[in-house]
Amino acid sequence: MIGERNEKGFLEITGVGLAPSTGLRKGVVVNIEAALRSVIAAIEAAEMMSGREVHSCWTGIGGNHIDGINSRGVVAVTGKNRETREIGREDIARVLEAARAVVIPMDRRVLEVIPQDYIVDNQRDIVNPLNIMGVRLEAEVHIITCAVTSAENLIKSVNRAGFRVNDLILQSLAAGRSVLTDEEKAMGVVLIDIGGGTTDVLVYSRGAPYSNITIPAGGVQVTSDISIIKNISLENAERIKLEAGCCWEELLEGDDDIIVPGVGGRPPLPIPRSQIQAIIRPRMEEIFKMVKEELDKLVFSRPLGGGVVLCGGGAQLLGVVELANHVFKLPARIGNPLPVGGLVQEYLSPVYAAAVGLVLEGNDREFKAGAEQAGDIRVRDKGQGNIINKVIDWLQKEFF
Repeated sequence: MIGERNEKGFLEITGVGLAPSTGLRKGVVVNIEAALRSVIAAIEAAEMMSGREVHSCWTGIGGNHIDGINSRGVVAVTGKNRETREIGREDIARVLEAARAVVIPMDRRVLEVIPQDYIVDNQRDIVNPLNIMGVRLEAEVHIITCAVTSAENLIKSVNRAGFRVNDLILQSLAAGRSVLTDEEKAMGVVLIDIGGGTTDVLVYSRGAPYSNITIPAGGVQVTSDISIIKNISLENAERIKLEAGCCWEELLEGDDDIIVPGVGGRPPLPIPRSQIQAIIRPRMEEIFKMVKEELDKLVFSRPLGGGVVLCGGGAQLLGVVELANHVFKLPARIGNPLPVGGLVQEYLSPVYAAAVGLVLEGNDREFKAGAEQAGDIRVRDKGQGNIINKVIDWLQKEFF
């Protein structure tokens, strides 16, 4: 997914590329050469559409090696003014650093440290404590980690394809950035990204990520079930799943046959749609029940009023919303990316939720980095000006 700012400074999607994700298994690189070929194919397709040449990218990471923990940090407020004890940026940076000071194994890498809540002198639910007066500042954060080797292999695959990785971003976090509304996050919502090898889950509570879960099963298992039970190739099973797949019997209109090409010169094989539905539903229901078991272990301060949002390739299946309603007993919807601009019809699908989120998140991070750099320059200029003013004041006192 390629995004660029137009002449008015607004972000637009100008290129979309899609390629089979070879070289990965359950979100982890198992064949670097195959993975880099997939990267090249996808980026070249996006370059051709946008007319731009890509040199660096923001890369999503997922898989069952992802883990998340909640932590808390506490600091005394030093403040910009010691008399008023006003919380400054330095205090916020110190409390976040204190919150992330947890023991992490050497084979793990911190991906994200996301503030959930700030507490000033026991006053909770403070979104931004900057310039608030207080003595004690606390921060509750969600720390997301990944396996170092998995991250390095992913970066190596992209680098060897000829592109620089700006940073790794959790895929489910990126998907949430593109499909969830602020209201849903505040009410509490479960984002379920049904990928090929894994199903990644990100739970929001009170507006911030609360827990992330990875289920080692996804769309590939559904395809494999169809292939094995009906004794057809994986390619034909995938085509049938996408064209005629359904996981809710009430939505089947008739019981038309799906014609599958024969193997080795054999005649085509007709398969009723109801038989495909009978294969798909149990596997999808199993995946949702595995997610529900993990959710039942969590303790929430309030019900998940935002319900369930489904994205990823598995969210394209007919009846997936109805099945999610049945399993979770919560309202569910399909998570199509919120329109950004540009080629809207090209990416208005749950398949592109994470990719659009990576563009949005990358744009935000670049803008923030530029603003901080400009702020540093202004601070340095201001400091130099103060020194000059002091010299002028001294000269006036001594000689004039």
